[in-house]
Amino acid sequence: MAGKSHTDRTTIAVAAEKAVLAAVRLPDDNIDERDPMGELRSLAETAGARVVSEMTQNRQRPEAGTFIGSGKVDELKTLCEATGATLIIFDNNLSPSQIGNIEKRVERKVIDRSELILDIFASRATTHEAKLQVELAQLEYTYPRLRAMWDHLERIVGVGGVGGIGTRGPGEQQLEIDRRLVRKRLSELRGELEVIQARKRREVEKRNTDFFTVGLVGYTNAGKSTLFNTLTEGGAYVADKLFATLTTRTREWSVESETGSTRVMISDTVGFVRNLPHNLVASFKATLEEATHADLLLLVLDVSDPSAERQYETVNKVLDELFADVAKAEARAEREWAPPRRLLLLNKIDRLEDNANLLVWQARVPDSVPIVARDPDGAGQDLLRAAVLEALRGPMLECVIRIPMRDSKGVHAIEQRTQVLERAYEDGAALLRVRIGANEVQRLRALGATIEEAGAPAS
Repeated sequence: MAGKSHTDRTTIAVAAEKAVLAAVRLPDDNIDERDPMGELRSLAETAGARVVSEMTQNRQRPEAGTFIGSGKVDELKTLCEATGATLIIFDNNLSPSQIGNIEKRVERKVIDRSELILDIFASRATTHEAKLQVELAQLEYTYPRLRAMWDHLERIVGVGGVGGIGTRGPGEQQLEIDRRLVRKRLSELRGELEVIQARKRREVEKRNTDFFTVGLVGYTNAGKSTLFNTLTEGGAYVADKLFATLTTRTREWSVESETGSTRVMISDTVGFVRNLPHNLVASFKATLEEATHADLLLLVLDVSDPSAERQYETVNKVLDELFADVAKAEARAEREWAPPRRLLLLNKIDRLEDNANLLVWQARVPDSVPIVARDPDGAGQDLLRAAVLEALRGPMLECVIRIPMRDSKGVHAIEQRTQVLERAYEDGAALLRVRIGANEVQRLRALGATIEEAGAPAS
């Protein structure tokens, strides 16, 4: 068994393995009481594991050596032997020594919640950027654990070093070699991602100048990609599984109104989950650039999910932490930045048995919009378009805009973004009396337009 444990622990991949789920429930845990292991079960199945049993323990605080109580460790071993499980997945984040201590006693591979999520991200990454981000997150997670990993390997191999070629006496020399290799690779990855992030920031800044930008955010599997495809025919990958989307996809969305079509740019982003590893969020900073610098965020919530309340809190918490980091970075770079407004979309209302739960959410978040993401003509689509146009335009005004005739780009932008009521020309400039949203005034000034006269709010 010891040799098998060593072989298994060389990777955190869990595909096709029989797994026992384990968790320590602490007093301040934010979990779904109706199905406390539901999310971990979904994560494990998404990674390809076959869940054969589950075990939980309620504690006031974790046990220092093994996180879970000593008796429960023995119970875990018995459970694995009875079910043929080769893997134990914890719903908690464990220290390297805790993982090593449990593995030594149960003689099975043990991974924690962060390792499981990293394994899923690694299997989902398809683009060069996503693969770099996942590798960086994995190495950042692994680096502080190298000592425990080698200690664990030495225990498995045995003091005499009898364990086959490649396993004899790893010791301090190999540990230091590994540390240097990891530090070097971390530096290379951060350098490559900084280049990608700088390019992404320039792209986002240009897009924000030319268009009103909208970001789709929410819990994983809430329906963001489905809504993205409904609004744009953008071809985003859709599947009933966690973390189906890892890379940001941006497309044009023509928002129809009484005065015509207004073009905005909308982006689908990676989904969030409870206790998402911090270094994973940090690694995906370039991917989340679309969300942090959008003009408006549409927070998609699966209101039919029993865990909707917890998911809503999780997404807002992750966004708050992300925006706090962005605010610090922008302040250091002496750039102005304000977090985007969030508009809650109550998705999958067609799955509700009655509208009582929907009414509760609408009372809690009065400006929320109920929708069915997969139906382009379904409930809430008109309300969604109206809410986006209101955020884009602000209060409607009538004013006169002067812009040089030679500035064809600026004239075109005005024609696209406003309702032109009257045109006049003098001294090589166009004077356009327009009906325009207050929020658009600043955008047009940035394009070189002069606002000569502002009227009262338009009727």
